[in-house]
Amino acid sequence: MKVAIAQINTTVGDFAENAAKILQVYEKASAAGVDVVLYPELATCGYPPRDLLLRPSFVQANLDTLARLAKATGRTAMLLGYVDMNPIRPGRETTNSAALLQHGKIIARRTKTLLPTYDVFDEDRYFEPATENSPVDLNGRRIGISICEDAWNDEDFWQDRRYRRNPIADLAAAGAEVIFNVSASPWNLGKNRIRHNMLASLAGKIQRPLFYCNLIGGNDELVFDGVSLAFDHRGQLVGRGKMFQEDFFVTDTDSAPKVEPSDGSDEEKVYRALVLGLRDYMHKCGFKSAVLGLSGGIDSALTAVIAVEALGAENVRCLCLPSQYSSQGSLDDARLLARQLGIRYDVVPIQPMFVAVKEQMKEVFRGCNEDVTEENMQARLRGLTLMALSNKFGSLLLTTGNKSELAVGYCTLYGDMCGGLAVISDVPKTMVYRIARWINREREIIPEPSITKLPSAELRPNQTDQDSLPPYDVLDAILDAYVVQMKSAGEIIASGFDEATVKRVIRLIDFAEYKRRQAAPGLKVTTKAFGVGRRIPIAQRYRPF
Repeated sequence: MKVAIAQINTTVGDFAENAAKILQVYEKASAAGVDVVLYPELATCGYPPRDLLLRPSFVQANLDTLARLAKATGRTAMLLGYVDMNPIRPGRETTNSAALLQHGKIIARRTKTLLPTYDVFDEDRYFEPATENSPVDLNGRRIGISICEDAWNDEDFWQDRRYRRNPIADLAAAGAEVIFNVSASPWNLGKNRIRHNMLASLAGKIQRPLFYCNLIGGNDELVFDGVSLAFDHRGQLVGRGKMFQEDFFVTDTDSAPKVEPSDGSDEEKVYRALVLGLRDYMHKCGFKSAVLGLSGGIDSALTAVIAVEALGAENVRCLCLPSQYSSQGSLDDARLLARQLGIRYDVVPIQPMFVAVKEQMKEVFRGCNEDVTEENMQARLRGLTLMALSNKFGSLLLTTGNKSELAVGYCTLYGDMCGGLAVISDVPKTMVYRIARWINREREIIPEPSITKLPSAELRPNQTDQDSLPPYDVLDAILDAYVVQMKSAGEIIASGFDEATVKRVIRLIDFAEYKRRQAAPGLKVTTKAFGVGRRIPIAQRYRPF
């Protein structure tokens, strides 16, 4: 069987554009003489549609799109994901389904069995799961149709399983000769290796060729990497899609040669994921240009480089917003970076505004010493200025805070947290440095002092981040253990960290939840990001120690 895999970049709710992409690739697949071409999960409507699924008009538009696509098919079959109506009551109104289209008709429909409800997923909120699935006849071959999570529950690969059923093994036992899986599996660091090993193990176990088509593109916080995979009946890789790019490739179940997977460094993968996520967020939300504050520090420098890569230098504008506490070195570094990137760079000092606000508040604050209040005034004046530029020119304001800062609340509401997208909010500070070094691997793009100097918010004389926080290597290790690995304070302390430091960091993380709830959406690149995949109450009194 000759199979084509089409990892395309769909947009939620853009039925016309999604259908156009599907048909464009279909023409290529037909010309190649393939038996079937695979597309991602929910290809008709885009993934994840979330509460749009509760709107009957949205579901109907997706069904109308499917019908149009079916009419366009000939001998080459098309297998793609869509939203179907659930005919059985009681139950949820819709199903996450896949349709096999050929000769102008829908020749088979199958529904997703395993519905994920963890991390960023909430499919049980919308969909009714399948209770059974059987192979389908296609050109004289028995094929098994599955959807994303259906392939993620093999008892021989996972030590701890979420579900009792193994839909892929069930299809093989029912006589499927080939297994197809249409997927929308979001990316995080380490995901590619897990997917590859899991699917290779599964194909070898059932001794069937397995074809996996994954979505590519950014949709809100999620970034989908593509990297579609094809395995022969021995579990050997015989086809692989590009990473973070749309792609189309053809393999044959009977004669495909083995291929070797190749990936870049972790730093490169995170960088490329952020570029794709930002580019698609801008494009799919209708923005043409971006603006950000450039401080001379490492975080804003990295955000600016990502923005230029994603949007082009002509579509990125930076403001330097110095106060009386800004060092000349930071101003020089910001100016040098802007020149090296070729972006427009304006200087708007906030000191006159800061003096005016302090004068305005003098009577109200009489008898009070200056403290973090005045520091936050400066951050909020910067936010006000950047938002003014965003409003005036219709540019999206990008926030530049990293995950380490967001974790412990080392950021100012309505100040440096202002913006429409938090580009690096899931990138720990230590990884920020690693990516900066990777960017400078061939020539200096980010000025070296931005990487080597002590990080500082520069909101008071001689300030450094470590005046308020542990060293970032310590902070990031505790953050990973507590937030990502869900370890207790006792477990973290037992692994060798100072008890007082661990308890202090955990208090800061827990207390800052109210800030994170008001933060701009951020691009997810780790296994546990702050946002929709981490749902901690704000008003709560649980203390882990």
